[in-house]
Amino acid sequence: MSKHSSKKQKGIYRFGLRIGLTISAICAVLLFFVSWLGYNFTPKEAGAFSALMAGIFFLVAYAVTYYNSHKRFKILEHLFKNIARKRFMEYEDINSFRHDEVDYLVKQGIKSSRTIEREIQRLNRIENYRKEFIGDISHELKTPIFAIQGFIETLLNGALEDEEVNRNFLKKAMRNVNRLIYLTKDLMEISKLETGELKSEIEEIYLYEVLNDIIESLTYKAEKENIQLIVNDFDKNIQIKADKNQVKQVLINLIENGIKYNIPEGKVEVTVFTKPKEKERVFISVKDTGIGIDEKDIPRVTERFFRVDKSRSRERGGTGLGLAIVKHIMEAHGEKFTIKSEPNKGSTFTISLRRADNVHVLSD
Repeated sequence: MSKHSSKKQKGIYRFGLRIGLTISAICAVLLFFVSWLGYNFTPKEAGAFSALMAGIFFLVAYAVTYYNSHKRFKILEHLFKNIARKRFMEYEDINSFRHDEVDYLVKQGIKSSRTIEREIQRLNRIENYRKEFIGDISHELKTPIFAIQGFIETLLNGALEDEEVNRNFLKKAMRNVNRLIYLTKDLMEISKLETGELKSEIEEIYLYEVLNDIIESLTYKAEKENIQLIVNDFDKNIQIKADKNQVKQVLINLIENGIKYNIPEGKVEVTVFTKPKEKERVFISVKDTGIGIDEKDIPRVTERFFRVDKSRSRERGGTGLGLAIVKHIMEAHGEKFTIKSEPNKGSTFTISLRRADNVHVLSD
């Protein structure tokens, strides 16, 4: 059918036309034989009568069909056209008194439209995430790679003969290699967390054992940075329901963050407490005396690669992924992660974890 004829017939309700013609034709034939054979009409009179009645039946059938289904077919037409064009609108739920097959098709069409819209939105988010992620990775990898390249080129251009210079350059190159290793590890972790590939294995664990292992592993780093690492007393029998390795990673990231961005002779204080209104949870806060975060930056510090002080972060080997990893792990556990901070006064990072015991803990 040509475009011209298609546009010309656009105003005709062809489904109603076919129904009307079919019914009127059947009725015309029946009336013709009934009036001719049953009522002794002449063929001419029977033909005229049946033709008249056929016209009436056609109009009635067309009108009834139009009233019952035209609007709903139009809704279906718009639905499929919008789906084909990837345009989605808010459709009101059809609450018709008819409750027939057309109603069912309309309702299923609306459900399908909403499902397709959600799926397209999900795929768009994944695509945007992929683009952002690749862009972020490219940007973050450039700095250490170019630094290593520069050190090696300098050594090859003659500095290799000077033992003091080459040792210094090799140390700097090694620092950047280590940064690449940490960055790659964190990138793999955040990728798995953001795509939902990494699942949490929830088990009952003793909080003291987890925290004690972390403090032992980070004490040397704190002493090296001249930072006092303090853990306030809490009940050793407290048990939590969580993924042990993921909780360890969260606390390591928060404590390392406190050490890394602290002031000389500063301190990092870890406190375990409960809240009267949330007795089923235990809270862990990591408070530092560091550089702090401006209020406008607090919502962004959990974004991938966001740094408050970019030069200081890179100088100290920060990947810009630590707090993003913390946020995703806590969300995977269905728990809270809050940040309170003030520039030049320090920050307090607090997480919540579900308790697996009824032991009394110090109240906040």
